[in-house]
Amino acid sequence: MATAAHTPAMDCSGVHFSGHALRRMFERGVGAAAIRGVVRFGEVVDDYPDDTPFPSCLLLGEGAGEPLHVVVARNPVDSRCYIITVYWPDPDLWEPGFKVRKR
Repeated sequence: MATAAHTPAMDCSGVHFSGHALRRMFERGVGAAAIRGVVRFGEVVDDYPDDTPFPSCLLLGEGAGEPLHVVVARNPVDSRCYIITVYWPDPDLWEPGFKVRKR
């Protein structure tokens, strides 16, 4: 039986971690494998097309069975992705499902 191919959240030729992201990963207990999973299988929650030096987006996925947000920028020339930051979304700041910020 054939299954539908998964479309990656981000089409990356490689994933690189900023110093800030590495610090946040350590502080928040988030592993690189979880982040790569969000980049590959997560859902785009918000786009930031005017970010510099590359457009970025906020992805929602799962890490250790919990919702996880990852901000990732993608170089449109070589498709390299750069992890900017990662965090466990705060239910006080996000609507249920963690896709919409509370007003």
